[in-house]
Amino acid sequence: MTHKIAFQGEPGAFSNAAANNVFPGQEMLGCVTFEETIAAVQSGRADYAVVPVENSLYGRITDIHHLLPESGLFIIGETFLRVEMTLLGVPGATLDDIKSVQSLSVALGQCRRFISENGFRTINAVDTAGSAREVAEKGDKSVAAIASRLAGEIYGLNVLATNIEDAAHNTTRFLVLSPHEKRAPQGSKVKTTFVFRVRNVPAALYKAMGGFATNGINMTKLESYMVDGNFTATQFYADIEGHPSDAGVIHAFEELDFFTDSMRVLGVYPAADNR
Repeated sequence: MTHKIAFQGEPGAFSNAAANNVFPGQEMLGCVTFEETIAAVQSGRADYAVVPVENSLYGRITDIHHLLPESGLFIIGETFLRVEMTLLGVPGATLDDIKSVQSLSVALGQCRRFISENGFRTINAVDTAGSAREVAEKGDKSVAAIASRLAGEIYGLNVLATNIEDAAHNTTRFLVLSPHEKRAPQGSKVKTTFVFRVRNVPAALYKAMGGFATNGINMTKLESYMVDGNFTATQFYADIEGHPSDAGVIHAFEELDFFTDSMRVLGVYPAADNR
């Protein structure tokens, strides 16, 4: 059965590569924004979405933390993609021909050393794959794109340099989203993602977290963000290792309930092997 997978960006984006890893051979649907990516699944235009949630250099992808809790979608999986930045030029161009490099500002920032060493002028663009497409369309040998190898293959560009990123650990974590809840079975290596709001009382967060410590539950992620621009309404986004049916998680959630106004599980899914 063929599925349609939504991702943010143009064909050849790193999100496209991550989606290919999770759903090889399936139909891909590129979307301009994260909102459009999520809407594609909500409306039925796509069966699943693969979206980035955090990067080892850049940190969290803020839009996703705001959009996901209210989307009505469920997390059913995760995957990690090693981000390998590639310098792409038009056919016939060599590294000596390049005077300017074009890419997403974040990608340019992750390749500062390479850009500086070669004295390139930088051109900020909307995304990496779009930069590869535009460089191919212009046909200017003096301009190269920084994007994925996949983007080079799609748009007919030549690889002039590989692995030009400053940090070898540059990795992005992606979540797989579905309109239907699909919980991983208990007993396997499972992660649970949930959001909660603590009560407006002293030490509420400290007390809410106590149950995870006393029950031996490893919390791998805890981040806060404002809700509706309100400085007193803070929502927390958390990942833990464990299944909601595990005894320790049950007790931790019971204690959490005493100090929160609301709590909602966004997904119970297998932990990625390539973490």
